[in-house]
Amino acid sequence: MMIAMVAVAFTAQAQTKFHDVEVNEAQGAVKKITTNVMGQAQVVSFDQNGKQTEGLNDAKYDANGYLQSAKRTMFQGQETTINYKWENGKIVSQSMEMMGNQIVTKLTYNDKGAVAAQSMDFGGQAMEMPYTDYKYDAKGNWISRKMSMMGQEMEQTRTIEYYE
Repeated sequence: MMIAMVAVAFTAQAQTKFHDVEVNEAQGAVKKITTNVMGQAQVVSFDQNGKQTEGLNDAKYDANGYLQSAKRTMFQGQETTINYKWENGKIVSQSMEMMGNQIVTKLTYNDKGAVAAQSMDFGGQAMEMPYTDYKYDAKGNWISRKMSMMGQEMEQTRTIEYYE
């Protein structure tokens, strides 16, 4: 019985070559994440190796499949490079230059491994966004949470499709 549990745990950890699913705050054999924020739907799809299938250009990975940098099309069609810093399989910060300003986002995690807060530094001006009231699906990924930004509370919801 113990050997079977260890084999299952090892399989769950070793199932993807790339870790783009984790960039999107999820885990497991995720096929697609559809997130709704302020009435806007955003869809991110992944192949069976865990690699995001669109939206990332010139993606660079380390030897273990963790995304180190990628170009993304942001506001007004402007392409920017985002650099990622990882610790223990989770992103701890990401940085990019936008409209001449360096933007650094730092993430802290709660005891379940979900983002507890995100702090953004826009060239010296900081903004903190806490996340609360998480709801999870049967596979342990969040499907609903509340975020607070500049005194406004908003709910983010998402649906996740998995490879079976």
